[in-house]
Amino acid sequence: MFYTHYDYLELAPGAPRERIEAAYSRVLERFNFGMTPAGQDLSGLVRMIHAAYEVLSDPQMRRTYDQQLEQDALAADAELRTELETPANVQPRYVQDVPEPLNAAFFSSIAA
Repeated sequence: MFYTHYDYLELAPGAPRERIEAAYSRVLERFNFGMTPAGQDLSGLVRMIHAAYEVLSDPQMRRTYDQQLEQDALAADAELRTELETPANVQPRYVQDVPEPLNAAFFSSIAA
């Protein structure tokens, strides 16, 4: 699955700067700044949250990021459209293509 910076901060695209800052604080608090109560290290996740905040809090970086997301979505749509519009390569099957033991079993069951 593909996660965006918006997913890491649990935001909808187009969220205002105030929401970004509030979401950043809320998400960091929820992950206890990198450690679980059991002592599990979440530093990788916290780094991704920091990176998401850096990109989304800077207007120019955010604009560039949003444009890249849009281009990626358009490319994925085009790829899917191509796959869906391409006819399946299905070869017709003939009775002579069926293995003889299977053929014999089928025709003997019809005769019975």
